[in-house]
Amino acid sequence: MVLFAVQVLKGKWFLVFSTLLVMSMAGATYMFGSYSPVIKKALGYDQSTLNLLSFFKDLGSTVGIPSGLLMEVAPPWVVLALGAVLNFFGYLMIWLSVTKRIAKPTVWQMCLYICVGANSQAFANTGALVTCVKNFPESRGVVLGLLKGFVGLSGAIITQLYFAFYGGHNADALILLIGWLPAVISLVFLGTIRFMKVTRVKNELKVFYEMLYISLGLAGFLMLMIILQNSLTFTRSEYIVTGTAVVVLLLTPIFTVVKEERKIRNGRQNELESVTKVNVVVAKNDDQVNSGNNPPVVSTVDLPVVQRESDSCFQNVFSPPARGEDYTILQALFSIDMLILFLAVICGIGGTLTAIDNLGQIGKSLGYPKKSISTFVSLVSIWNYLGRVMSGFVSEHLLKKYKLPRPLVLTFILGLSCVGHLLIAFSVHNGLYLASVIIGFSFGAQWPLLFGIISELFGLKYYSTLYNFGSVASPIGGYILNVRITGHLYDKEATKQLVASGRIRGIGEELDCVGPHCFRLAFIIITAGTILGMFISLILVMRTRKFYKSDIYKRFRDAGNASEAEMVNGGARPTENVVTKSSEPEKINGVVLGKDGDKKLDGKE
Repeated sequence: MVLFAVQVLKGKWFLVFSTLLVMSMAGATYMFGSYSPVIKKALGYDQSTLNLLSFFKDLGSTVGIPSGLLMEVAPPWVVLALGAVLNFFGYLMIWLSVTKRIAKPTVWQMCLYICVGANSQAFANTGALVTCVKNFPESRGVVLGLLKGFVGLSGAIITQLYFAFYGGHNADALILLIGWLPAVISLVFLGTIRFMKVTRVKNELKVFYEMLYISLGLAGFLMLMIILQNSLTFTRSEYIVTGTAVVVLLLTPIFTVVKEERKIRNGRQNELESVTKVNVVVAKNDDQVNSGNNPPVVSTVDLPVVQRESDSCFQNVFSPPARGEDYTILQALFSIDMLILFLAVICGIGGTLTAIDNLGQIGKSLGYPKKSISTFVSLVSIWNYLGRVMSGFVSEHLLKKYKLPRPLVLTFILGLSCVGHLLIAFSVHNGLYLASVIIGFSFGAQWPLLFGIISELFGLKYYSTLYNFGSVASPIGGYILNVRITGHLYDKEATKQLVASGRIRGIGEELDCVGPHCFRLAFIIITAGTILGMFISLILVMRTRKFYKSDIYKRFRDAGNASEAEMVNGGARPTENVVTKSSEPEKINGVVLGKDGDKKLDGKE
């Protein structure tokens, strides 16, 4: 029993389980809409300042190049441990500032705190998600969809745990919870998340689907709780019950892990029991070896294989290998494909992220009640999850069965997000509910597609760095569309309303705008930018269509088969003839290995 427990803890499937839990706590940055009003009120910020904080939050969460470079030289546990420290420090300082336990920080200090805290998400993604993708290269789309899906669910998960721990009446405590809980989870699973030898697992896709179904059950339960909690008044004990149920659902994949490890153990035992006999023929000389039924020994010489010389970071920067091969970091960064992908994602993710970060202010300006505003945030979290898992699983299915390029799915998602932006721009009656669903889905769907495309076009050798470089598109798009456009236009309209009312803004007073014009022009501009991104993405579709028509996973499948064959050759084989040379003619000519594993020599042990 102890040996089996050790096998489970060291197995590939427990690694996946550990990664799921780390990812389920790694999306606290998507909850900015829940705690940003607390920061705005406590520190007296206007919308431009709040959006500046939002930009640094996005900058920290997505600029993971330091974590990627660290991953190139250090094991995953180092990256995860450092991320836990950053998470706790950053959000603790924000909590101390909001609760006035320290002197009121300057704006640049708050920007630094939220950037440091949010940067822990990049370390968690690099240390856990990248490790899992490299361990399952043939199912990378599924892995990305599933793991990024749990990141999308994390906002709703942490919200339910916040209700259970604090009752939902202390908004400051939410910031503190975001600070300590993800850090603890990362530290608990430091030893289980590691790189392992890639081997082919015949039913690995089936196992991932089982975990997907469990996550769908969790998402459904969270959606039900969101609806009930916004229509009914829950007591503290009822919040504790729902929080406990969320924890149980989070831990449910462990049963799948144990089941798969038991299958592996039983398979190994069956292989050992199938070994019945090994004959060893001992001969005096070469003539005896070649006599009888034994075929002559043929020596072979391996011809040298000419391979492309391994590139350093500064060699052949503008002479990259074929798509799908391992690019160096600079080859990937200077490639036309990366530039096109980067521009498309700036437009797409930048727009949806702007909508998510401003949901609270959008709902307030349009006159939605507070309960509805919290519903919008939860809807974004749930549909963010669904977008991630669906884009990962569906794009993988379309790619393997129909050779449909993954960039084409990205183009479709960008077009879909335009619908959500237009619902906000024209203030459709109760349209913010549908807009939250569409934008949450579109935002979530873009991430697995982005990271999957990067891994397929530029290889996995430097994936931990390239993965994080792709994420940089998010804060760039967020700064342009959120800070420079949306925040500026909102404050301009709010100032106009303030002047029209004859009031003078007091020192430290928040600047609010009311009415459909507050965000209209900004989201019309965002829609136009997203349409531009959609056409840019179509260029990448045309450039890569031949590549996606080929067998892009062939080399990983061959490597997995080679590893599997090596494992088989390294063990015992049934009824195997072994020929050796000996100068002693009186030796016996057979060794019999019994089923019980005992060796017998001429009937004697």
